[in-house]
Amino acid sequence: MKMQKINFKSLNKSYSILIGNNILKILPNKIKLLCPKAKKIALIFDKGIPSKYKKSISSNLKKYELLNYDFKANEKTKSLKSATFLLNKLLSKNFNRSDLIISVGGGITGDLTGFVASIFKRGINFISIPTTLLAQVDAAVGGKTGVNSSYGKNLIGSFSQPQLVISDISFLKSLKKKEMVCGYAEILKHALINDKNFFNWLKSHTRYIFLHDSKKLIYAIKKSCRIKLSFVNKDVNEKNLRMILNFGHTFGHAIEVKNNYSKNITHGEAVLAGMILATKLSLIKKACNKKVLDDLMEIYTENNLNYTFNKYKNPKKINSLIPYLKNDKKNNDEKINFILLNRIGKTTMPNKHKISINELKKNIKLFTQY
Repeated sequence: MKMQKINFKSLNKSYSILIGNNILKILPNKIKLLCPKAKKIALIFDKGIPSKYKKSISSNLKKYELLNYDFKANEKTKSLKSATFLLNKLLSKNFNRSDLIISVGGGITGDLTGFVASIFKRGINFISIPTTLLAQVDAAVGGKTGVNSSYGKNLIGSFSQPQLVISDISFLKSLKKKEMVCGYAEILKHALINDKNFFNWLKSHTRYIFLHDSKKLIYAIKKSCRIKLSFVNKDVNEKNLRMILNFGHTFGHAIEVKNNYSKNITHGEAVLAGMILATKLSLIKKACNKKVLDDLMEIYTENNLNYTFNKYKNPKKINSLIPYLKNDKKNNDEKINFILLNRIGKTTMPNKHKISINELKKNIKLFTQY
């Protein structure tokens, strides 16, 4: 499959997402076209990136004055402290707004670097090179940037679109299955909220994604990006429709925060658990029927994903998440704002199911029925 291209266009910004295998060689020409006045480039590498990629990218950009920085990416370093450190690095090297910052890494590196780019001198050129499946289908798409707080995940940030996204699937070959599962969660979510045909395709082809089949991977990434951008185009600043992209994330983020962003459970594993919990809640609230849960469970069982939610079969364990559900960013009052599932390919609208803590506790008691 040749390189695929998706164009994003809003009222004040347009950019391309390029998806393919071994396509990094296009980077110098794209920079010349998109950032013709750039003289300095800050390369923010996730420390986990294989050195061959770091050397190759740096070598291809040797005509620029380069600032290379290896970032130890985790949810704890995705912080204002790290952002301040990077800002001071850029200021000390006299970067200006016509220069460029490039993020090379997973979603954490992209979120932090994008946030820094958005506030450095009120905005410097930014290119994202996502290197994990999660980043390629989610974090690098849509322009949400930010850092975590002790009060919750992604509570400090901005909406800022990059100049370009290059998703090279050659990076994915070095990922373990746990990291592939992390990205797959968002692919599955996109199918669940928007596209029944894509969901049915995943029923037959999920195993090929985990086997790193290039053609299937590129198709799934492109499909996911298109679905996410369809929501972003309608609601760039997440005031309404874009909240649907948070299906499964209300529970998922609570699981992450409760576990103190432990490496034992990835973002994607938490979201996979969260989607099962949200679907069970959808059943209890009569938003969908039992077949929806059965169809979803079939994909989990066939691909050995049940481990992600087994811990949360016990109502006591689910109740322990409640203190962390309160800080979800979709909430605008004392109630928790859930996105529920109507059927495969369609969710309820944001703000339709706002549930009080007491009501949620009563609903959770019923989870064991399913």
